[in-house]
Amino acid sequence: MSLRIAVAFLSGRQTVVEAKPDWTINDLRRAAELSLGAGVATLMTGTGQVLEGSATLSQAGLQNEETLTATIRPAMIAATNKAFAWIALDVTAWGHPRTGGDCTRVQDRLVDVRQIQSTHGAFAALCSDGSVVTWGDMAGGDSSRVRHRLQQVQQLQASHGAFAAVLRDGSVVTWGHLGFGAESRAVQGRLEGVRAVQANKAAFAAILENGQVVTWGRADSGGDSSDEQDDLRDVRAIQASNQAFAAIRGDGSVVTWGDGSHGGRSERVQDELYDVCAIQATNSSFAALRTDGSVVTWAGTFGGGDSSSVQTQLREVQQIQSSEGAFAALKADGSVVAWGAPAFGGDSSSVQEQLHDVKCIQSSSDAFAALRADGTVWSWGDTEHCKRSAAVQDQLRDVCEIQATDQAFAGLRVDGSVVTWGHKMYGGDSGPVQSQLQGVSSIQSSRSAFAALLGDGSVVCWGDAASGGAGPSLPHSQSTTQAARAGYQS
Repeated sequence: MSLRIAVAFLSGRQTVVEAKPDWTINDLRRAAELSLGAGVATLMTGTGQVLEGSATLSQAGLQNEETLTATIRPAMIAATNKAFAWIALDVTAWGHPRTGGDCTRVQDRLVDVRQIQSTHGAFAALCSDGSVVTWGDMAGGDSSRVRHRLQQVQQLQASHGAFAAVLRDGSVVTWGHLGFGAESRAVQGRLEGVRAVQANKAAFAAILENGQVVTWGRADSGGDSSDEQDDLRDVRAIQASNQAFAAIRGDGSVVTWGDGSHGGRSERVQDELYDVCAIQATNSSFAALRTDGSVVTWAGTFGGGDSSSVQTQLREVQQIQSSEGAFAALKADGSVVAWGAPAFGGDSSSVQEQLHDVKCIQSSSDAFAALRADGTVWSWGDTEHCKRSAAVQDQLRDVCEIQATDQAFAGLRVDGSVVTWGHKMYGGDSGPVQSQLQGVSSIQSSRSAFAALLGDGSVVCWGDAASGGAGPSLPHSQSTTQAARAGYQS
């Protein structure tokens, strides 16, 4: 006996699915997606109950001719250093084949993907049934050794070259390049009741439900926290630089470990590390924001670890952004204070008069871009960035969002158009696709290319062709935009 179940979006679009009682809710949702041509995030009953994906239709108590309300799952884009992966109804990858730009080997397993995580050279897709599918280079693209254990996965984390999967039972599975934290056998017995995992370049740190921390990976990058274990208790959050970690405890104090030149040693300022509510990091330094709006910094002077030149200005700070070698603090009055290496955005004097009424700050590897409440954008840092932003300054109005590659920015305007600036090979010149950049809803980036998701579900790309700037290669010799549009309709 089959059940006729109607699945309807709030817009009124709907379909009727002929389903078996032993189908799971995920089976029903997938069938509805294929019929509607759009992603479905959740299914709700008439009483507002969100249905659990693993339950069968019988277990959920669904009846023949019942109507369920569906919420739309928007298309998403993820990126490695040189490739993109686009999740719509299915997964499409493009860019450098060796770093995740080719997923044909696992295409038949990429079904009902909910999330994608990436290292520098590989992707890991989390499916709705809790399984994981990987592709790309040796930085995690081959998970065959642990595939049998990748079941009931709840979350994924990545270092530069390895993945860590947290399972429903609180255990952890790792794989990828051994030099980047893929080897966790020495601590597997302690990886129980894991709540969250943080990663830096080559090491991982897991926060347990009891507030303790377990680490693994390269010892000099924070993979060995044995000397700090007595202090690593009641940990609420962990931040990472390239080769060190900083943990915030429940009482607002901070514990650091890893490479001292990258922030792993905080003795110089330890007495000041109290009432900390957030920590930001450059490649080699940390900046801690305290509840009173003051800031404490440590580690390398080059990377922003010395804020003495602006310390008196660091009051009433609300958030901190970082490039690879500098920090920018946004204050409650909308002004900005920057410090660190000038070539990485540590000197904002060239635009300081314009840095007022700022609502958010974005960063590339060596520059910052501040979005003001009036929709204008002002950038500073790398000289090339500044020159090229000046050339489009009159276009930088009505901007609502900024995205960045390593050395370029893209500003999304409220009318759905896009303005770009920075190095051409990193996506700073969108001229060849400018006419297609209309109705853009969001922008994603790899290290040197951008991908814009349009409101109709299509994708437009630009930047370094080998890093995904050429767009997806899809059937029928269609153009990038036409082919992408054919794959997903919301």
